Amino acid sequence: MRRREFITLLGAIAVARSRTASAQQSAKPLIGILSNPSGDRFETVFPAFHRGLSASGYVEGQNVAIEYRFADGKTDRLPALAADLVNRNIAVLVAFANPTALAAKAATTTIPIVFIIGGDPVQLGLVGSLNRPAGNITGITFFSTQLESKRLELLHELVPRATLFGVLTNPSQPSSVDQENEVAAAARALGLKVHIVHASGEGDFDTAFATCVQMGAGGLLVTADALFLSRQKEIVALASRYAIPAIYEWRDFVLAGGLTSYGSSIADALHQAGVYTGKILGGVKVTDLPVVRTTKFEFVINLRTAKALGIEVPPMLSARADDVIE
Repeated sequence: MRRREFITLLGAIAVARSRTASAQQSAKPLIGILSNPSGDRFETVFPAFHRGLSASGYVEGQNVAIEYRFADGKTDRLPALAADLVNRNIAVLVAFANPTALAAKAATTTIPIVFIIGGDPVQLGLVGSLNRPAGNITGITFFSTQLESKRLELLHELVPRATLFGVLTNPSQPSSVDQENEVAAAARALGLKVHIVHASGEGDFDTAFATCVQMGAGGLLVTADALFLSRQKEIVALASRYAIPAIYEWRDFVLAGGLTSYGSSIADALHQAGVYTGKILGGVKVTDLPVVRTTKFEFVINLRTAKALGIEVPPMLSARADDVIE
């Protein structure tokens, strides 16, 4: 074989191998992850999603690829972000938070969607039934609205002399009315009064905290909401500045210096979402995957913050906590 012919053959082989590698790369199924809260909120719990995904044999970078999109709490960005992922020919769309799931559903009726939300998916119109979701959507729910009464009860145990509590809600999200009704009913049962304050954008949070203090609230219940999670540091800082005891849904608030939290485990929910995503990639139909209701809850107390607020945490309450930060 002549030298020129040999070099040409080597070049043809190299091109063929390159095309094969490119085809293998593009053949990997692509998962789209859409979240209203920012990515740094999930740095410690995203590994749980990957562990769930690996249960079906899928590992990012090896036999599956993942595209991430974060709205950073700006819900008006969600439709465009959802459309962008859909246009990338994804195999599964994973949506975190109520408005994100609604944006995902509006973006596609064919691509399988796995949601992770705090609201009631039936009431939100995401599915017709928890046991037999129809169409292209299923997922995991915290049913956070039904936990607001428990959060109020725990906050009252921390500040038993208080009779008036502030309740922070986001009126722009679909579950806010249910949250307010849930808290109002719980307050009546406990013989307490609540004052609702709203925050849905820049500048609202400082006003909400100032209003609570002016009203003489003995504590603040920060309801479950993706916007509040994305503004975690600001909210915790305001609670410290206004010296108001506050309870949150996620332990991340307490790790950031918040007083206490009670809610479902994000890691547990993301793990289950990973399991469902892997099953769908493996060929399981969405309609064969019932909506999962999380059953793992976490109660966390920050004793350093309690001391700074002059709160003496009852020993029995500390004993009930899943984690106590000293």
